[in-house]
Amino acid sequence: MHHSRGVALILVLLILAMVSVIATEMGSRLQLQARRAGNIKDNNQAYWYAMGAEQFALKSIAELLESANGVIHLNQPWAAADIQFPLEGGGLQARITDMQSCFNLNALQAAPQNKTGTPTANSLAEAFKRLLQTDGLEISSYDADVFRDSVIDWLDQDSQISAFGAEDSDYEAKLPPYLPANNLMAAESELRMVHGAAPQWLDKLLPLVCVLPGNNSLKININTLTDELAPVLHALLGNGISLQDVKGIIASRKPEGFKDTNEFFSLPEITALNLTDDQKGWFDVTSQYFLLQTRTRYNNASFSMSSLLVVDQGSTPVVVRREFGGFK
Repeated sequence: MHHSRGVALILVLLILAMVSVIATEMGSRLQLQARRAGNIKDNNQAYWYAMGAEQFALKSIAELLESANGVIHLNQPWAAADIQFPLEGGGLQARITDMQSCFNLNALQAAPQNKTGTPTANSLAEAFKRLLQTDGLEISSYDADVFRDSVIDWLDQDSQISAFGAEDSDYEAKLPPYLPANNLMAAESELRMVHGAAPQWLDKLLPLVCVLPGNNSLKININTLTDELAPVLHALLGNGISLQDVKGIIASRKPEGFKDTNEFFSLPEITALNLTDDQKGWFDVTSQYFLLQTRTRYNNASFSMSSLLVVDQGSTPVVVRREFGGFK
């Protein structure tokens, strides 16, 4: 009987130990689930704060275009460098950038060339080469030719190789092999896959270029160009003007910008260039594409989103692309 009572006591202790372990595990899992549910709720709230900022930006841009008669410049509220709003439990930081103050890479799809496949003197292809050779990038003339023609071949829908370009066979020989898009780009990051791209200068080029989805035209808003984007204007104007003079034009621009392109073309420095009608068609004083970058906080959660907004023909801004993360 004494032996049986000892065994029974050991069994009871084992059962108690197992119950304690199970209870501890259940408590830990319950705390984990509660914490996970809280994190999901906080992340969802941060996400909806960002979506709210997007809707507010759409409404604000529509009102801006209507009140400003379509003239967009950097002295308007949307162009504030750091927009911040305190919100319940957190806050919101936003930045709006004019996407027509950079070189739209997709415009190179329609860049005119002569019968030998060489870009004409006043074409966008030559302007892009000038942009590649701007101060600071340190790209040789040959490397600029290779990259320019490779970008054109990446965008066009044929298999004919440009003078310095690359087509299917060149990409199939890479490790790992892949094929060119032969279509418009969806994002600037595609440049990393184009033949001739080099990491030592590509990161310096990216702030000067952009991609407008489904749009192969180029319209630069001369009112929203900054000193950092002066190389874009310099490349489009040609070799008849120095980069320093271009920066001077931007610095001396009135706070409300140019009221129309004729006012810009009448500047003595621009008149002396004898721009062609095609070149004049590259410039405007309004914008249709804007990039909204938001970063939101709620409790311990944070969320970043980039939204590309476009004003369609009905003057109603819409969202054409969203990317999560990437707020700089």
